[in-house]
Amino acid sequence: MDLFAMIHTPLIIFMVVVVPIWIIAHYTTRWKQTRSVSETDESMLGDLWESASRMEQRIINLEKILDAEVPGWREKE
Repeated sequence: MDLFAMIHTPLIIFMVVVVPIWIIAHYTTRWKQTRSVSETDESMLGDLWESASRMEQRIINLEKILDAEVPGWREKE
């Protein structure tokens, strides 16, 4: 038996059986990792939530000031 035949058969079996299982396992793991929120993303979302709350409070205060100083400003367009 020559060297090519000795390498050829195990290589085909490896390519047909092991490689597809390996690829499926790899991308399944990646998919599960991307489904969860990392600690960095969670802290960033918390910061964004706090920032949005502060902005909302500022807008409310600005609307109160405008209501007091410029009555009917909402109807002007």
